[in-house]
Amino acid sequence: MSKEIVQPGKYVSISYTIRDQDGNVVEQHDLPIGFVYGSDTELIGGMDKAIAGKKAGDEVEVELPPQEAFGEHDPELTFTDDLDNVPPQFRHVGAEVQMQNEAGETKTFFIAKIEDGKVSIDGNHP
Repeated sequence: MSKEIVQPGKYVSISYTIRDQDGNVVEQHDLPIGFVYGSDTELIGGMDKAIAGKKAGDEVEVELPPQEAFGEHDPELTFTDDLDNVPPQFRHVGAEVQMQNEAGETKTFFIAKIEDGKVSIDGNHP
């Protein structure tokens, strides 16, 4: 019995891991995410092309430059503050902090570094 291949109109489910250039895991989805291939569901970079023609159980590795994934690092999305100004529940590296701008838009920031009584907060994707 042959396995069906990934092609437009087929329901596909994938699990994936995103690693940085040093091999550190920055995002991982062990539970499969499902979508109809070729629909308006967007996958980052060339993932659509990379899974086309694959079968259940196939593993695919895709290397993406930042501009095809989550974008280049934006220094305007990083800032430092006194640790005393940060609520205790966010005083650890990796903590997620929801922040809102004047227009009411919400963005997730991460505690990137704590050092010498200062905390570095970063809104870029890891």
